Amino acid sequence: MVGPPGTGKTMLAKAVATECGTTFFNVSSSTLTSKYRGESEKLVRLLFEMARFYAPTTIFIDEIDSICSRRGTSDEHEASRRVKSELLIQMDGVGGALENDDPSKMVMVLAATNFPWDIDEALRRRLEKRIYIPLPTAKGRTELLKINLREVELDPDIQLEDIAEKIEGYSGADITNVCRDASLMAMRRRINGLSPEEIRALSKEELQMPVTKGDFELALKKIAKSVSAADLEKYEKWMVEFGSA
Repeated sequence: MVGPPGTGKTMLAKAVATECGTTFFNVSSSTLTSKYRGESEKLVRLLFEMARFYAPTTIFIDEIDSICSRRGTSDEHEASRRVKSELLIQMDGVGGALENDDPSKMVMVLAATNFPWDIDEALRRRLEKRIYIPLPTAKGRTELLKINLREVELDPDIQLEDIAEKIEGYSGADITNVCRDASLMAMRRRINGLSPEEIRALSKEELQMPVTKGDFELALKKIAKSVSAADLEKYEKWMVEFGSA
């Protein structure tokens, strides 16, 4: 899965594993690296051995570009090359098993990256399906606002569709930050001018004030979108060249 940061690639991987009813292994570069010589390759082998034992399984490798960046660069370490080679060997083994074994023994490898152009070519070939996870649409932004604000009291004048239009270009993570900051704005208005003792004396119900349009406007001034138009163009160009559905 390829896309800007904060678009929910990790959540999608977890949802896939849940829907398929498979055992889910969530790993990252820190999980598979060790300072001791040869340990990283052993960790990779152990991961795939466990995946086969608990099959059907889904192995999700987050930020795979940090493990399998392009080989042959001047700053590449020998240990990094060995880990890449072991991962490629294990993925080949999984691919061969899928063709011959029954579905109950299936091991599926999912990966996510924010930097697809940095991935090693051999790994890219093994990850046959390359899917773009874009920024949310207007409808998606409205749904994300509803999810993030489901336990927040809103002013009756607020129309979530209007806010969704204002946050075009925001990722899911950006929208979560905007909602959180707008909610805190309402609380700040409530405690403004009060002493610490008076604030502590307030009950939870007294601290809850409706979030207004002004709160969202202030939050949007503080929190800018994290993905630029140039970044989006770069993702789209890469998908035209290497993407597959």
